[in-house]
Amino acid sequence: QVQVVESGGGLVQPGGSLRLSCVVSGRLLSIYSMGWYRQAPGKERELVATITSSESTNYADSVKGRFTISRDNGKNAVYQQMNSLKPEDTAVYYCKVQPTRYAWTNYWGQGTQVTVSS
Repeated sequence: QVQVVESGGGLVQPGGSLRLSCVVSGRLLSIYSMGWYRQAPGKERELVATITSSESTNYADSVKGRFTISRDNGKNAVYQQMNSLKPEDTAVYYCKVQPTRYAWTNYWGQGTQVTVSS
């Protein structure tokens, strides 16, 4: 079965940095895109950044210039470097895996908590 596991979350001060990792394992023939979404308590889950197999990226306006998404296709992994963190970045960050461009089923991890506070 497919497993999606995030790591790298934690507590940081405003202006600090974190690097999130997401590793996919199991019977997965391909990965078209991977991405990061986040959800704060009482709010809707929102897109943070995505990256396709061809390295095309998409970022939410709120994180452009601060976050960088990358992937390692050989390891079926995606990473997100987060710099200049702000309190409003506080949320649970989830990794999403899209097997093909028109995939019927996407896969989600359980999330990793990011807290930005002094």
